[in-house]
Order: sequence, then C-alpha cells, then structure tokens
Amino acid sequence: MLPSSNALFVFDAAARNGSFTAAAAELNVTQPAVSRMLGQFEEHLGVRLFDRKAGRAVLTEEGELLYRRVLEGFRSIETGLIEIERRRKGTETVTLSVSSAFTTHWLMPRIDKLQRHFPQVDLRFQLISGALRGPVENVDLGMRFRDSEEPYSGGTLVMKEVMLPVCSPTYISEVEPAEGNTVIRLAETPGDWAADYPKFLTKRRGPSKALSFTDYAVVVQAALLGQGIALGWLTVTSHWLLTGALVPASDALTTTRRICEFLPPRNRPMRPLAAEIRDWIIGQMRSEIAAIDQLYPKLDLMTACY
Repeated sequence: MLPSSNALFVFDAAARNGSFTAAAAELNVTQPAVSRMLGQFEEHLGVRLFDRKAGRAVLTEEGELLYRRVLEGFRSIETGLIEIERRRKGTETVTLSVSSAFTTHWLMPRIDKLQRHFPQVDLRFQLISGALRGPVENVDLGMRFRDSEEPYSGGTLVMKEVMLPVCSPTYISEVEPAEGNTVIRLAETPGDWAADYPKFLTKRRGPSKALSFTDYAVVVQAALLGQGIALGWLTVTSHWLLTGALVPASDALTTTRRICEFLPPRNRPMRPLAAEIRDWIIGQMRSEIAAIDQLYPKLDLMTACY
C-alpha cells in the first residue's frame, strides 16, 4: 500500500519536525524533494496527511493516525536491532508484563538471585499498577488472572487466586483495645472485604477506619509499615509472610474461581529463555508457599493454592 518505503521516512521526519524544510535538512535533501514525495504519498493514499500553514506542516486527523502507527513500527524495529546487538554481545533482553506490586514485593527481593541464575539476561518490565487484565503483546511473558471457567488461554498456572488478611507483627502485637482496626483497601476492590472475615487476630475492638490506594504496591507497603491490615494476594505477599515482615491477621483464607497464569505473547512465539524464567519464578513461588504452609499449617496453603 506504499508508493515507496522512503515515503515513510520522509513522512516521519516531517511529522516530527512539523516542517518540510526541517525534514529536508535532517534527510539532507531539498525542501521541494520532501514536498514532492509527500504530495505523491497523499495522492497515493487519497487523503491529506498535512495542513500546510505559514511554513508549518500540521498533521491532519488521518496524518495523526498514520504517525502513531509509524512510530510503533519504528520503535519495534529499533527494539529488534537492540536485541540483535545484545545477542551479539552475549546478552538477551526479556520483557515481563507484570504488576508493579508483584515486581516491588516479590521479584525485587530476589532479583539478585534471578540474575545469578540467568546472567545473560537483561530484564525489562511493562508494569501494570491496576488489575492484571488485557492482552499480552510485544513482551516476552505476561502475568494475568483468568476465571477458571473461561476457555483455556494457553497459559501456565502460577497458583489459584488466594487472599489472606495480613499486617505487620508490630501492628498485631500492639494492645489498643479502644481503637479499631485500620483496613487498607485497594480502591477497585468491590465491596467491604473486611466484612467477609468474622474476626481479626488483633485486640482492637473499636470502630474500624480505612485507607484506600489505587496501587496495590502501596497497599502492601502501608501494611509493612504497620499502618493497618491489608488483604494480601499471595502472589505478591508470600515473600513477606515467609520472612515474617507480614503475618496473618486472620485464620481464614479467601479462594476465588480465578487463577493466576503466565501467558505467552499472542503476536509472537514464546522464546525458550522466557519459558525458563517463567518456570524459575513458578518454582520459587511454589517452594515459598510450601515453606509458609509449614509456618502456618492451620491455613493449609498448599491445598488452597494448588
């Protein structure tokens, strides 16, 4: 659908610079050559890509649409060239699409261990601060939640969705019977999750208060700092439960119909190195859950999670 591949480079330069003259200088050609090339491009497409106004080249609506796609294409090509260069030097880039909470509270504490296990990997992240939804594209591996009754999506099980109220040991040991518990909420969590638990393992009996955040990484951080009780997704909080920085604030778990999976990208094949990293993370998490299960046998975590 292109009269010439050169048309894209000329179009990109003119769109970025907002000027045919500046584009010509960048490309080391004359301004009439740029104008002629873009005129032929517009004629070929049957639409105007630029409004020419007082020496400026302003993108039309159709021009804006094309420019976004051209940028995506050039960035993808650049990513490929960088990847080739890294492979030539003996390193490979692997990009994970995961939550900011998982990255902050589960992966970061063991990033040195991961890098020792995969010394050839340059790890990059597409961070999601909200719910883990949406397609996995243009990355090597993505963590997502899926209803277990939905069709199989080609993913690999990390664990079932299991939540447990958690707090710091300091918070649970403080005796403030006149005060109520502070419930730390993720803003998009439906309803009042604390009402689903008959009691918390604290001595606070007054009216409860609430803190609400839109980023789950901050919810967990607030719990670590002793600010209250958070609903802990085990895919995020298991590290802190194992180290004792967080402790169960209830003897009851919540298990949903959803499962946490690692999904391959839907627009390209799974790379063997990405599959190795996926299996390493899943193995680490399973070992961690088994260790927490020994610490708190009453919770029966292994049965709940797998």
